[in-house]
Amino acid sequence: MSAADLLFVFGAGMVTALATGLGAVPFFLFDDISDRWNVVLWGVASGIMLAASGFGLVVEGLNASTGLPVLLGAGVVAGVLLVVAADGVLDRVDLGDGAATDGGQAVGRERASDPDPPDDADPPEDTPAVTEAVVEGDLRKLVLILGILTVHSFPEGVAIGVSFADLGLDGGVPVLGLTVPVLAVFMTVAISIHNIPEGVAISIPLRSMDVSEWRMVGAAVFSSLPQPIGAVIAYGFVTWARAFLPFGFGFAAGAMVFLVLTEFVPEALEIGDDLDGGGRQELLLGVGAGVTVMVPLLLV
Repeated sequence: MSAADLLFVFGAGMVTALATGLGAVPFFLFDDISDRWNVVLWGVASGIMLAASGFGLVVEGLNASTGLPVLLGAGVVAGVLLVVAADGVLDRVDLGDGAATDGGQAVGRERASDPDPPDDADPPEDTPAVTEAVVEGDLRKLVLILGILTVHSFPEGVAIGVSFADLGLDGGVPVLGLTVPVLAVFMTVAISIHNIPEGVAISIPLRSMDVSEWRMVGAAVFSSLPQPIGAVIAYGFVTWARAFLPFGFGFAAGAMVFLVLTEFVPEALEIGDDLDGGGRQELLLGVGAGVTVMVPLLLV
């Protein structure tokens, strides 16, 4: 493990963080994004994450295990518990000025199906904390929110870092002079795609408050900055203690699947609440598309 390797993994994490900013790009062209397309985007992200976790992380964890995959199973449980604990912390966080979190999901996000906000640029009382902080330019609050988002985004960064465990070994894809594991490429792409609808969700309330498009991009990227940090920490750990590699794969897979089932899917269904069938058809279409795209690539 060299400084160059750590820098490369950090760069991969930054790619996923910057991808969150792509969620604001449609607002350069359109006033808003329909609920139907928002649900489909969340479905695609969920399908990609489920495929990458099940056919990527779990399979790699089984391959790295000897005998019964006890460490893999323990990692899955630990990953789920981390998400549960993170949500518990976020449930108790209150930054004041109407910026309390909502089950760990309201930090940096606003529901696309919420009623139309007021026409003026003052944040409504239930404005997400990161949105209000961006509008007000409150540096202290932004730093505090980054700490909160670290708790929430860390599992995604872990998934990136663990997938780079075999960086530099044979059997990977050559990138910038390094041999990158195929799983790492797909995990980076998967989380980047997952971050795009999150960027859309962050941008929607900012659009309603007449915030500039570039500031919307900045807010979206800011919300995912913990991911490259988590990626470097996880990569350093599994590289230093390779015996715990199955645990790392299980940890990332458990956290990712649990996040999909408890956050991504409910988020999509809440956005699609006013659609025919409650948005379930759009969600299933997106999930199917995400799985269909990823599975053949992961099984190559």
